[in-house]
Amino acid sequence: MSSMYRPARGAGSRRDTPRARREQEIVDDLRDLVATSERIAHAFAQRNGLHPTDLQALIHVMRREGAGDPLTAGELAGLLNLTTGAATGVVDRLEKHGHLRRDRSEEDRRKVFLRYAEPGQELAAQFFGPLGRRSDTVMQQFDEAELDVVHRFLAGMRGAFEEHHREL
Repeated sequence: MSSMYRPARGAGSRRDTPRARREQEIVDDLRDLVATSERIAHAFAQRNGLHPTDLQALIHVMRREGAGDPLTAGELAGLLNLTTGAATGVVDRLEKHGHLRRDRSEEDRRKVFLRYAEPGQELAAQFFGPLGRRSDTVMQQFDEAELDVVHRFLAGMRGAFEEHHREL
């Protein structure tokens, strides 16, 4: 089984088969994609006066809000592995810069949900819009069945990463 964090094996090893070479190429591609993604995220954070943790918080808020299940600050703290006080600091910074807003629950006014604010959405759209268009161009090269396979693969890899992270 290939590992993203195991050095590549050279020719002549027991695993020097066409499949092993392809697996290693995929692992190398994933590693490079993750590294490039992190550089892009850091560039966005730096340009907008954000800490990398702030960006991770925004991503969590955006994903959960998009799924119709907005986060509370306490839930965000758990996702970021922060104390509730530290998470409040992150939320305060993001709110101050116009990236987030706090909305009280209609059902329970004590509960406060985190929402992706319009100014933050506009900054993200300007910065990530070109990447989205490039990604769309790549995905258009695959038919639905191929996209299903890619999705299944990536979801499986994400699951493996999440399981490993939980064990840490």
